[in-house]
Amino acid sequence: MAHISAVFIAVAFFIMHAYASSFSFDDFRHISAQVPEIYKNIVFFLVIVGFGIKAGIFPLHLWLPLAHPAAPSNVSMIMSGVMIKMAIYGFIRFYFEFLTPCPPWWGIVILLIGTTSTILGVLYALMEHDIKTLLAYHSVENIGIILMGIGLSMIFKSYNLMALSSLAMIAGLYHLINHTVFKCLLFGCAGNIYYSTHTKNIEELGGLIKRLQITAPLFLVGALSISAIPPLNGFMSEWLIFQSILNGFSLPSVFFKIITVICGAILALAGALAATCFIKAFGISFLALPRSEHAKRAKEVPIIMLVSMGFLASLCVFMGLFPARIMTTINQVNTHLLGTNIISAITTYDWLQTKAIHTNFTELSPKSATVFGLILLAITFGVLTILRPGFRKKIYETWTCGISPEPRFGYTATAFTKPFKVIFSNLYRPRREISTTYAVPKYFVKSITYIGEITPIFEKYFYNPISSYVLNISNKVRWVHTGSIHVYLAYIFV
Repeated sequence: MAHISAVFIAVAFFIMHAYASSFSFDDFRHISAQVPEIYKNIVFFLVIVGFGIKAGIFPLHLWLPLAHPAAPSNVSMIMSGVMIKMAIYGFIRFYFEFLTPCPPWWGIVILLIGTTSTILGVLYALMEHDIKTLLAYHSVENIGIILMGIGLSMIFKSYNLMALSSLAMIAGLYHLINHTVFKCLLFGCAGNIYYSTHTKNIEELGGLIKRLQITAPLFLVGALSISAIPPLNGFMSEWLIFQSILNGFSLPSVFFKIITVICGAILALAGALAATCFIKAFGISFLALPRSEHAKRAKEVPIIMLVSMGFLASLCVFMGLFPARIMTTINQVNTHLLGTNIISAITTYDWLQTKAIHTNFTELSPKSATVFGLILLAITFGVLTILRPGFRKKIYETWTCGISPEPRFGYTATAFTKPFKVIFSNLYRPRREISTTYAVPKYFVKSITYIGEITPIFEKYFYNPISSYVLNISNKVRWVHTGSIHVYLAYIFV
């Protein structure tokens, strides 16, 4: 897929070169108005495919959930945190500089692609039990959220709503930075888990909160951030994207208003599903009893592996509590691209409060929300203490019908996601096999084996036919592979 991506990107640059007579980005900007509309549309779709493969958008995501589990965790951090973001840079360069002005339908296409990647990415992540594959699908989801911001910015810009375009662009870029931080944190914690337990299957974990006492809270911070729980950074950028979506009512087209409402609803659903997914990931991995010898023998990783994780967790908190500081930096890029400075319109003087650009919408102060939450927590604890002066911690053994508690009594990841597999069965198309072994036929069960899997629709109906066709062609031309170096040199000469 890397070669296919390179071909599409190269063709896009060659088309621009045909009109600019150079590969200089400055020349591309200067001749953007001279490129015929038909060629602009061709470059638009070439960029979607070329950079879309690099970013891992649906349905061009196939490589992403395969590459992350195979790579070391530090490499996964770079891939998810930095490498796939370079594709976003490509999108912005072409759509906001090389191909301006862009028609409104371009923005709708990008918005719909982003929305599709968001919801499908989180739905497939929900079914994964390999912790790194789960995080890889969440990269697909978050790339979709970033593209939603970029698509909205393109739509607003096409209607000359520059302030709203700037708001959407800041939201998208802010989420890009946030995703870099909390996804690197989560992949680092996944690496800590694998280092300690030698497994990435969360079904084989459990009880790690008592063994990895530093990694556990660090993973929890990352999980809360990616789930957009306030006051962490993921919440702030998604809140800004929701504000951009709600401002879609300022668009003159009724059709576009309907599209933005639908995309907003899907984003809200994706947020709830992301929280559910990380409840599963954290709860099954860190809580209850160890479900394997690997988990029982787990020990905390060396301190040098925890320092960087602690720094990233601190950034998640800082970027959530002080969003205006980050947005002020992003605004410099935004001013260059769109020529509009709106930072004073969406933040207050103390850099602690974020306002909606439209007077009909809300304002948000992460500082105030955090202080209010802490006060509410203190009041709740105080009331409980007053009402129950004799309140103290009591520990009892879990009642399991007279049988000693065993790890197999705990909830599994498969059971946790079963309701969603039923609800979204048209997408997952689940298949299962159950085999039972009897100690005494029909009466005493010795063991039950359950195998459940979902149908990879995109691989089955899109990629597999293409790969089969390519393999057939390759088999027909394999006669040119003679094994002779002289023949190969002749091929090069020809």
